[in-house]
Amino acid sequence: MAQFDLPLDELRAYRSASTEPEDFDAFWAKTLAEAREHDLDARFEPVDTGLATIRVYDVTFAGFGGHPVKGWLLLPAAAEEPLPLIVEFIGYGGGRGLPHEHLLWASTGRAHFVMDTRGQGSVWGGGGGTADPVGAAPAYPGFMTRGIDAPENYYYRRVFTDAVRAVEAARSHPLTDPARTVALGGSQGGGITLAVGGLVPDLVAVAPDVPFLCDFPRATTLTDRHPYREVGLYLKTHRGRTEQTLRTLSYFDGVHFAARGRAPALFSAALEDETCPPSTVFAAFNAWAHEDKAIEVYEFNDHEGGGPYQEAAKVRWLGPRLRAVSGGR
Repeated sequence: MAQFDLPLDELRAYRSASTEPEDFDAFWAKTLAEAREHDLDARFEPVDTGLATIRVYDVTFAGFGGHPVKGWLLLPAAAEEPLPLIVEFIGYGGGRGLPHEHLLWASTGRAHFVMDTRGQGSVWGGGGGTADPVGAAPAYPGFMTRGIDAPENYYYRRVFTDAVRAVEAARSHPLTDPARTVALGGSQGGGITLAVGGLVPDLVAVAPDVPFLCDFPRATTLTDRHPYREVGLYLKTHRGRTEQTLRTLSYFDGVHFAARGRAPALFSAALEDETCPPSTVFAAFNAWAHEDKAIEVYEFNDHEGGGPYQEAAKVRWLGPRLRAVSGGR
C-alpha cells in the first residue's frame, strides 16, 4: 500500500485523543512496588557459544509476580571495566532467540541485554524460553486481548513490569554501567521501550523504532492488520465492551508513557506502515516530554521501517550521548 495516513506536515502536528487515566501514575507505582517485593534474583550463567569476540551470559531474573524471565547479556570478550548498557526489547511474536542473532551492540563496545518476552517466541527468530503462567479471561488468539477485561489483568502489565525489572537486572552486573543505560527496540519492542522510558527516570536515551502499542483509539480503527486487529475482532464478538476495552488499553498507551519521557529519544516511522500506522508513532513522538528528540522518517517503507539504515542511525546518534555521560557505578 502507498501512503495511507495523514500527510507528513499533519503528522508532525498530530496529537492523540487517547484519554489518560487519572490514576495512571498510581497504578504503575503500585504495580512496580508489588514486583519489587520479590527478590530480583538476577543470575548470569556463562554460555559457550563459539563466538570469539563476544562473551555471553544466559540470564534469569524475577519479573512480574516473581515469575522467572529469561534474557541474554552480551559483552565484548575483552571487557574489564563497566560498559555503557543497551537494553533491548523484542518485536511481537519473537523471543530472545539465539545469542548470535544479537551481535551489533556488543560489537560497538557496549554491554547488550536482550529481554525475552513472556509467552512469546514462537513466530519468528530463534524462539523464546519464558512462560506466562498467568491465566486470563476469554481472549482473541494472540496477546493483545489477554486480560483486557481490566488493567490489573492485562497481559502488558506483566510485560512492562518485566521490562523495568530487566533494566534493574542488567544494571546489577558488575560489567555494566547503570549511569549509561539506553532502552531500545522495534515494533512491540518500541512500545515496551516507551513504557520503560516513562517508568525508569534515569536512562541516558531511548530509541523506539516504528513503535507498537501507541494511540490505541486511532490504531484499532485505522488499520485492519494484526496485531491491532486482534482488538477489533475481540470487540466484534464481545459487543458493547468498547469503552471498557479502551479504558484498559489507556493504562498501556505509549502516548501516556511518552508524556513522562525524561531522556533524549530517537524515534523512527515508516509512512507506508500498516502495522503501526505513522500517525500512531507520531502521536507518541509528539508527546515525548524531553526536548532532545528526533524522528527518522522512511517515506516508502512498510513496517520494516529503516532496517539496517536505522541501525546505523542509532549507532551514530547514541555515540555522543553516551560519551557525554561520565561512567562509574
